[in-house]
Amino acid sequence: MLDEAFRAQYPWYQDRNYFHTCLEQISSGQRVTLIALVDGEIAGCCHLLYESKYPHFQDKNIPEINSLDVFPEYRRNKIASRFFDELELIAANTSEYIGLGVGLYKDYGNAQMMYSKRGYMLDGKGMFYNNVEVSPGQSVIVDDELLVYLVKELR
Repeated sequence: MLDEAFRAQYPWYQDRNYFHTCLEQISSGQRVTLIALVDGEIAGCCHLLYESKYPHFQDKNIPEINSLDVFPEYRRNKIASRFFDELELIAANTSEYIGLGVGLYKDYGNAQMMYSKRGYMLDGKGMFYNNVEVSPGQSVIVDDELLVYLVKELR
């Protein structure tokens, strides 16, 4: 169902195993997935990973909000904020902090502003590409894998 919804929204979407992996991680307690429905149609989804792949979050046992996606026709309706409200409550049961990674190019501008308004702060560790720190002078591709990470205190 989610694969079909994502393929309909994003012609470039090809990862048919992604949501199967998510289901396995939900079953094992590694992930929480929220799905938004509007009039019976999927409007988006968002995940909470209890075991982040980002080294700093791993070291500090900080759960990570991951893969926030609200389909374009449903944006500006507070769906992302509701996802965050719920995931922050869930994370507060096991952690003092919650974190997330965000892309650096223009398409992430609205998300960057939302995170700031919600109290997420840069973690001060710099940029990471595929969870590897980017060093001064290093060239990287500016794509969805180039991230900075933010944290928020929950308690």
